[in-house]
Amino acid sequence: MSFKKMVMLLLFLISCSGKASFILLPMDEISQQNHLKAYGITYWCLDKNYKAYWLLNYRGGSFLLPDTDQIRKECQIRGVSFEILSDGEQEAILNDISSPSQNMESVLLEKAPKIAVYTPKGKQPWDDAVTLVLTYAEIPFTPIYDQEVLSDKLLLYDWLHLHHEDFTGQYGKFYGAYRNAPWYIEQKAAAETLAQQLGFSKVAQEKGAVAKKIRDFVIGGGFMFAMCSATDSFDIALASDGIDICEAMFDGDPSEASYQSKLNYNNSFAFKNFTLERKPEQYEFSDIDMTLKRQIPPDKDYFTLMEFSAKWDPIPSMLCQNHTQLVKGFMGQTTAFDTNVIKSNILVLGSCELNGEVRYLHGQKGKGMFSFYSGHDPEDFQHQVGDPPTVLDLHPNSPGYRLILNNVLFPAAKKKKQKT
Repeated sequence: MSFKKMVMLLLFLISCSGKASFILLPMDEISQQNHLKAYGITYWCLDKNYKAYWLLNYRGGSFLLPDTDQIRKECQIRGVSFEILSDGEQEAILNDISSPSQNMESVLLEKAPKIAVYTPKGKQPWDDAVTLVLTYAEIPFTPIYDQEVLSDKLLLYDWLHLHHEDFTGQYGKFYGAYRNAPWYIEQKAAAETLAQQLGFSKVAQEKGAVAKKIRDFVIGGGFMFAMCSATDSFDIALASDGIDICEAMFDGDPSEASYQSKLNYNNSFAFKNFTLERKPEQYEFSDIDMTLKRQIPPDKDYFTLMEFSAKWDPIPSMLCQNHTQLVKGFMGQTTAFDTNVIKSNILVLGSCELNGEVRYLHGQKGKGMFSFYSGHDPEDFQHQVGDPPTVLDLHPNSPGYRLILNNVLFPAAKKKKQKT
């Protein structure tokens, strides 16, 4: 073989060895132009039966995907930053991640979870952050409501989000401010009609039955994510099962005498020993929420994400992946959780150190898991009823919205056998 041919062969072999085989979606603060849509790309790959890896704590929780023209094109269309890696570069990254000295881990994502969003039919006077970000990230979901839940349609899904909801039958405790508003009157009438159609004499009884079906979904192995008032009202509905806590303007008759002492905290998911708010005109369910107890100026309202061992605690690590540990606070009907009423088996994922309140928590129930995230909209500090929805094109790198998408994606992770 001539010297010229040998040089050409060597150059060919070098080019082959350096051929790109993987795409990295970097999730650090500097490199990624659209963090939220990067989750959508990863979900899309799983839905197309591509393998994907979540690189926990590597450059903000980056995603590793196979290099195909189809994936490159999809990233370009959606405006997601990506980097091309050779086999050698990919191997070096995974070797670095696997080192015992590094708090990082590579997690295989197996399949796209089937997503349901519990949300009423028809337009609401408020929007929902999860529905907004799923739509923006182009992650498909199915809206369901009481009819589907009570007829066991939850069995069709892996992941459920609870929309801004009141499971106690008190219509969001909007009575004080909005009882004469047309939307409140219409929603109350619609809820009463639906309850009767489903065989219940009261809305509170029907919502309680829905809450118990959702509880069973989680116990059976489902993943549940709730925000704002869907968090505490869900636990209150479970703890007050069989007890009338509603006043006459909500259900036509007085509440049960001494109902506070009859609550069963063993039934609730995350909260214990809470005291219900008896005043019907008070826009508050209980002392779980910190809204009326906090005095934090907006410019100092931040919460800190906890740091976990990625190798030993991959689930909380996945749920906390972000390009910053400090997340801007935001209010809601349920703005934050009082530390004193959180059960001891609950894992705190994010808290505000100024007053010790909890903003983000996680727990297990039976074979399933749940996350509660306080506040209404991560990019609207004090979202009011009737305000226009947040335009996520203006917040493509939102740390607060990333936490929602962490929850959407983590059910796709391959389950590892316990070491004990």
